[in-house]
Amino acid sequence: MRRDLLAAFAAKLSPNDVGVIEATGNATSAAAVVAPHVKKVGIAKPKQVFIVAYAKIKRTIDADVLAQLYASGFLPEVWIADEPTQAMRRQVTRRNQIVRQRSRLKSVIQSILHSHLIRPARMLTCAAPRVGPG
Repeated sequence: MRRDLLAAFAAKLSPNDVGVIEATGNATSAAAVVAPHVKKVGIAKPKQVFIVAYAKIKRTIDADVLAQLYASGFLPEVWIADEPTQAMRRQVTRRNQIVRQRSRLKSVIQSILHSHLIRPARMLTCAAPRVGPG
């Protein structure tokens, strides 16, 4: 799914329409594109809807079935995080990536130093290097 095609589709919707998106990896991004053009956007958990929809259409959840389930109030929705929460999640994720990368690089540097019989670098561990006998 491309953002420009989704935006073009969303522009054709009326402000009174209600959208339902099946929860996937990019459902929140899709909901953010569609939300300004419709009254409400809901994200449905596919595993909870699957049991109800399975009897009608086997493995794929059809748009008509989703619309009927949502209209009847039976469709379980997923909570959509607001923009500050999403920004905080992105920031925490990025920080965790940086910390993991930093730790990995410290270990690589220390192993290289160790393989060349060089004392551990004090600036990497922020602790005094271990000085053994000999």
